[in-house]
Amino acid sequence: MAEAIALVEKSYRELGEGGAQVLPRRRLHVPLEHPGEARWSMLNVIGGTLPGEGVAALRVDLAHMAKPVRDGRERLEFRGDFSGFVLVWDVATNELLGIVHDHAVSALRVGATSAVAAKHLAREDARTLGILGSGKQAAAQVEALLCVRPSIEEVRVFSPTREHRERFSKKFDVKVIPCENPETAIRGADIAVAATNATDPILFGEWLAPGAHVIGIKSSTRFYPQRELDDECARRAGLIVVNLKEQLDIDDQRELTDPLRKKMILRENIRELGELCAGRVRGRTSPKQITYHNNNGGMGNQFAAVCKRALEVARERRLGIELPAELFMTRRRGDASAP
Repeated sequence: MAEAIALVEKSYRELGEGGAQVLPRRRLHVPLEHPGEARWSMLNVIGGTLPGEGVAALRVDLAHMAKPVRDGRERLEFRGDFSGFVLVWDVATNELLGIVHDHAVSALRVGATSAVAAKHLAREDARTLGILGSGKQAAAQVEALLCVRPSIEEVRVFSPTREHRERFSKKFDVKVIPCENPETAIRGADIAVAATNATDPILFGEWLAPGAHVIGIKSSTRFYPQRELDDECARRAGLIVVNLKEQLDIDDQRELTDPLRKKMILRENIRELGELCAGRVRGRTSPKQITYHNNNGGMGNQFAAVCKRALEVARERRLGIELPAELFMTRRRGDASAP
């Protein structure tokens, strides 16, 4: 995780300095015929180039989705098997360096991105971390935040299932307190994180203590609007940072577009993580300032940085499957301009 954080921060610095380039995430949802419930095929595409690392990357996923109603609320759920891959190229030769299983690195790069923002935004003396959720994403958030804020002495976790929060409390070397409700986990915490499958607000701004850093990782879409943080989180924040502002409008990500429409916050006051890492935006400016990072979607620079290194480690350890590079190349024989 520590290595992933360093790689992701470097990639965002390059993006903020104008070297790296990314394509905003795009998703296509095609209706499927299925007895018993409505289903859709989702194609997910994210791309980017990272010249500083000499690579370009493209993430491609295909999955079936459904929107069942459970406990009176509509939810978004996967159906059946699904696949996702990150293709990594050498930009100097155009050769495909390798293919990385997307879902194996998902929580790693999301957690690393949250940690990069927290490194600049969370108080250096942060002692308590409150997290809502107990799955893989939640665990990666805690692992990453402990890397950049080793001052954290206590983690408070809420999950609606007692067994899940009890199991989660045994994963880390710091004191972890299972909580029976989300407010207990968040109120008074120096860092507050939502990493759940909730579709409506579960973390409320009124719970945030002065000086708190709050993190949301729900990257919603127009196909399925969802959120975990309420409008008050945005209104109280003295600094709001997102991964990519363009993604807010493409997907109408309501954790921030709703307070924008209500004029609770100003668009010009929302900054990007690349700007923060490049020093074009100041981070936290006072101990009592509330800061807010909306980890609002995967980005090509993340995948390029992390997956390049994953391939290097795989080759060092002789893991994975070697395929002939010629399967993926078109050679321009006789071209005088070819190397």
